[in-house]
Amino acid sequence: MRFEGLAVALTVMTVATSAGAQNFPGPGVAVIDGKCSKLIVGKLDASKGCTPQIASVTGPDGSVTFIFSAGGKMLGFQGDGRGIKPGATKGTIQLPIEVISTGAGNKMAGQVEAKGVCTFSNPYSGKPVAFQCSAKSTELSFTGSFLSNGKPPRTKK
Repeated sequence: MRFEGLAVALTVMTVATSAGAQNFPGPGVAVIDGKCSKLIVGKLDASKGCTPQIASVTGPDGSVTFIFSAGGKMLGFQGDGRGIKPGATKGTIQLPIEVISTGAGNKMAGQVEAKGVCTFSNPYSGKPVAFQCSAKSTELSFTGSFLSNGKPPRTKK
C-alpha cells in the first residue's frame, strides 16, 4: 500500500525541512521502507500480508502515529510525541500508546483507547531500526514489528 494520500486524509502539518528532517518523528508524514515481520490484531495474524513500509504521522497537537498496513487496511499506534527529544540519534525511544486507530484505503476511521508502547530509535542514523509496537484495549491486543532498511524515511506532502 502506498501512503501518498495519507497526509491529506489525516490533515497533518507541513513536511519537515531538510534541516529538521533529521529529527524523528518530525512534523508531517514520513514513510519508512523495510520489512514488516508481525502484525496481529486480537487473534487475527496479518503478518504475511503486512506491507514492507510503515508511516509515521505527526499531528499539529504533537501526537505521533505509527501506521502498519495489510490487505488495504491500516492499524495505527498513537501516542503523545511531545516528550520525544528532537535529534536523539542514539539509544532507544519509547512512545507511550494511548489510542489504536484503524482504517482502510487512505482514511483512518475508528479509534479505541489502548495502553502500550512503541519502541524505536532514529531511522536517520543510517542503520536498520526496529519498530516494536504493542498495546491492549479492554477487548483486544495489538502488535506490530517492523525493521527499516537503514535508508532515511521519505517525507510526504
